[in-house]
Amino acid sequence: MTAKQAARAEKATTGSGKIHIKWVRSAICTPVKHKRVVKGLGFTRLNQVIERPDNAAIRGMVAKIPHLVEIVQE
Repeated sequence: MTAKQAARAEKATTGSGKIHIKWVRSAICTPVKHKRVVKGLGFTRLNQVIERPDNAAIRGMVAKIPHLVEIVQE
């Protein structure tokens, strides 16, 4: 994760300990591991925004697929 992405991730977190993640790029030509991470996060369709607890496990999953998802601020 670059410094810019880390700063964006830090800014996107809310005080309630939740993180909003948006699926922005298709997983069609990605390795099976990446597809499993997308499914494990709970995404079902492209451009979907989900809310997950802000913990190390979720941050690690997002760090594995930064080219497919982005952390949004709502």
